[in-house]
Amino acid sequence: MTYSPMTIMLINMTVVFGVLGALGVLMWIIHIVDPTKKKSVTASEPVASSAPVATASKVDDEEETTLLLIAAAIAAYGYSASQIVSIRPLGRHVWAQSASIENVRSNSQRF
Repeated sequence: MTYSPMTIMLINMTVVFGVLGALGVLMWIIHIVDPTKKKSVTASEPVASSAPVATASKVDDEEETTLLLIAAAIAAYGYSASQIVSIRPLGRHVWAQSASIENVRSNSQRF
């Protein structure tokens, strides 16, 4: 018995979207039942506070903007400002070293 190409396409698409829907439901269930999710901090629990890295009066506007951007990026990952312990520069040579390593990797992949 030979099936038409349209029938095969409809069966395949139904299977694909059915599996995608099942995976979506599975991800939703895992998100709800996530055992690794951190508990929310209530007002009665003490929060570990850290000393601020720098205040606005001690740093210039550019450094303050950089600190605010880093804090916003960390907050986008779901962490609060009280969880930031310190922000320190790694140094300027790190970028040069990374570029060097990347250059060596890309050159070694050619051969």
